[in-house]
Amino acid sequence: MSRRIRSDRGLRSVDRKQLQLVVYASLMAALIAVGAYLQIPLPVGPVPLVLQNLFVLLAGLLLGSRWGLASVGIYLLVGAIGLPVFVGGTGGLAHFLGPTGGYLLGFAACALVTGFLAEHLRNPSVRDVLAVVLGSLMIYLLGVPWLKLVTGMSWEKAVGVGMLPFLPGDAIKAAAAVLLARAIRPMVKHQLE
Repeated sequence: MSRRIRSDRGLRSVDRKQLQLVVYASLMAALIAVGAYLQIPLPVGPVPLVLQNLFVLLAGLLLGSRWGLASVGIYLLVGAIGLPVFVGGTGGLAHFLGPTGGYLLGFAACALVTGFLAEHLRNPSVRDVLAVVLGSLMIYLLGVPWLKLVTGMSWEKAVGVGMLPFLPGDAIKAAAAVLLARAIRPMVKHQLE
């Protein structure tokens, strides 16, 4: 009887942790959606400056590769089915085929890479910074070529309107993600223990 009680408690502990991770992933998906509404239009091209990538980076840093990717996956799924979570309060599959489609898919790659590095690098002073830099790079590696392909722009033009204007803002958002993660991570880890 005591073995069964112990195994039930152990199972409940695992179930509780999984439920908490689902809640955290859902919360990060909601924050990514909120970040789409917090935008600054730039007069240089079709890609606005938004806070989505701040929350994508934060999801990877706090939840790791698997659950960070899950949070972005939730966000992309609800946007794909038409809920108004993309920039401008829009949704639908057409966004994946438009100029920003590569950036949307880049969010998934960003969360995966950021989370993987946050999980596997041991030096805390380097870990988060390297994770957000390489994670942010993933957004551009998928976003800029897609922008070029969909719009027919030259490489120079696609980089000029789809990356260069965003680098200063993305550097600030990456720094904010690192600072927020360092402040929030102990609370998240404590909740998941």
